[in-house]
Amino acid sequence: MKDRPIRVLALAGTLVVLLLSSVLAARPEPALPAEMPASERSRLAAVTATASLATHAAGEPFVARREVFEYLLDHPEFAAHLTRTLRIARYRIWREPDGLWLDDGWGTVGRFAVVYAGNGTRVMHARGGYTHWLLPTIRGQAVVVIEYGVQPAADGKSLISAAVTGFVKLENPLVEMASRLLSRTARAKAEREARQLVKVFARTTRAIEHDPAGVHELLRLRPDVSRPELEAFRQLLRLP
Repeated sequence: MKDRPIRVLALAGTLVVLLLSSVLAARPEPALPAEMPASERSRLAAVTATASLATHAAGEPFVARREVFEYLLDHPEFAAHLTRTLRIARYRIWREPDGLWLDDGWGTVGRFAVVYAGNGTRVMHARGGYTHWLLPTIRGQAVVVIEYGVQPAADGKSLISAAVTGFVKLENPLVEMASRLLSRTARAKAEREARQLVKVFARTTRAIEHDPAGVHELLRLRPDVSRPELEAFRQLLRLP
């Protein structure tokens, strides 16, 4: 059976790449911020405390302007356009009347939202399903916590160290029972996916730093990119 991830990129926007998998991994301690409203924290804790799959991974620190990194985190639909334009990721995020939706490009589709944004932390929640022609639809919820530290670097930039903690609660009892036989495989897969999410952060911000005008022009040529968000991005990049 092929595993496919729910990636809740809120990459720096994303991403998040979330993992909706048919296997069980070791569970890290829940990492929901204490500052979250009690009702929201309780709702997400129902996922993190009983997760079928959980992982934590940190990536290599990277240099970027903090305000650019955080803009992408806080505008996931725009960030998805950016990563697709740069051919760094293939997922799509779009807005419907009931909120944001995510398609990871591998069969997973679901509702997606950034539910908390605080100093150095973003929390995302998704609910959806993975569909494959050989399998019944696998449904579940996912919570992703992105935590990052910032240290001063040269030229007004920052050294950003990001880590991702992810939780997926499967809603298919038979799939979850079978998954318990493959916990070691799941742990390795989940850690790879979490590290890959941090790499997407680094590659995207590196491309912006290398050629901000060129990146902006590529986005400008896409008719589906929000013009107000594109203008805010232009100002953030300090382009004429």
